Amino acid sequence: MSSDPRDPRDVVLRLIAVFKLAKGLVLLVAGLGVLRLVHRDLAEVVDAWSPHLHLDPEGRFTEALLLRAMDVEPRRVAMLGGGMLVYAGVLLTEGVGLLLRQRWAEYLTVIVTASFVPLELYELARHVTVTRIVVLAVNLAIVWYLVGRLRRERGAPA
Repeated sequence: MSSDPRDPRDVVLRLIAVFKLAKGLVLLVAGLGVLRLVHRDLAEVVDAWSPHLHLDPEGRFTEALLLRAMDVEPRRVAMLGGGMLVYAGVLLTEGVGLLLRQRWAEYLTVIVTASFVPLELYELARHVTVTRIVVLAVNLAIVWYLVGRLRRERGAPA
């Protein structure tokens, strides 16, 4: 791998690493927040937060959210929070490995990021949004860049 930190390829690799670390930290905080809700009445939580989110307490959206929150079992909340923490761990591992310019982290990032592309395509087919298009484009760019980098370096002398 390139040893010059000013090498443009290293700059891109560091940007990907920072992106993965940022996503991992956000997901870690969100996952911990979700786990705090395991044994709470979610309808009460939604009701308490609706004014802070500027939601009309009598509105159709808030009412639908309250109805949905009443049906969620604590086990599902725990599973969601646990899944978020596991994925946060993967993202943080990718980010740290990429910052340290570890080849295994490049392979891990390609595998994990590419594995979500079918799900992203499915979600995009269900409902096209700018956010979904951007997420798909960023993830495809990351996979494309890292695959190209791994191929170039595989042919380079060690």
